Amino acid sequence: MDNSKLKEQVKNEFTDYLNLHKHRKTPERYAILDHIYSTKGHFDMDSLYNVMKESTFRVSRATLYNTIELLLDCGLVVKHQFGANVSQYERAYGNENHDHMICLNCGEVKEHKNGNLFTPAQQKKLQRFKISYYSMYIYGTCSKCLRAKKAEEKKSNKITDNKNTRTKKK
Repeated sequence: MDNSKLKEQVKNEFTDYLNLHKHRKTPERYAILDHIYSTKGHFDMDSLYNVMKESTFRVSRATLYNTIELLLDCGLVVKHQFGANVSQYERAYGNENHDHMICLNCGEVKEHKNGNLFTPAQQKKLQRFKISYYSMYIYGTCSKCLRAKKAEEKKSNKITDNKNTRTKKK
């Protein structure tokens, strides 16, 4: 689905949700929704606030937090807690199912597109269950942190070897 059709679909769903729950349909709420569905990837509330502050629709933090709660409730945004204190969010529609690889050392989060996670037998069981989306969290150490750790160990071993060599010469 192209992005303009996707944005129109989520706007309609959000409007239906707002009508159903008797919430106001404000330009700021639609601007927040539009921004979220104009960009891919994760975002936190501070980065979203800073982007919105620079846009034509300046929104308060309260409006931003209230709108995110509405978007979470109607299923248009997904909230992640990757182990850090800061919650991350991403759009729920238009994302392929993917894994999140989280480095326990530096906290970096990378997405990895995956094929079908379920075996044919599991798929058969899931026929009576409508999956909206799924996400898998994989915790470990990224290659950058592994290289840094190896370099630190190598440096530490050199220092130890040099100390041992000096001690033997005495």
